[in-house]
Amino acid sequence: MYLKKIDGPRAVTLPDGRIMTRADLPPAETRRWVASRKAAVVRGVACGLISQGEALARWGLSEDELNGWRVAVETHGEDALKATQVQQYRQP
Repeated sequence: MYLKKIDGPRAVTLPDGRIMTRADLPPAETRRWVASRKAAVVRGVACGLISQGEALARWGLSEDELNGWRVAVETHGEDALKATQVQQYRQP
């Protein structure tokens, strides 16, 4: 079995003790962003599994979009990423 050469770690340990691998990240062709996929990207970038630049290029995100997800998770938790909760968590 051969492993593809990648930059960075293949797996990281999250603060709660769980292990996150690159297989836990959404596919590169993702177009429908549900809260769990957004949260996986934010966790991956925050824990060093994938760099912010690599995340932006892989999923075609803007810096503002990714930073908005990160701030929402830091401020209100992963529930803030749900589309139905946008008005409840949006800052005036």
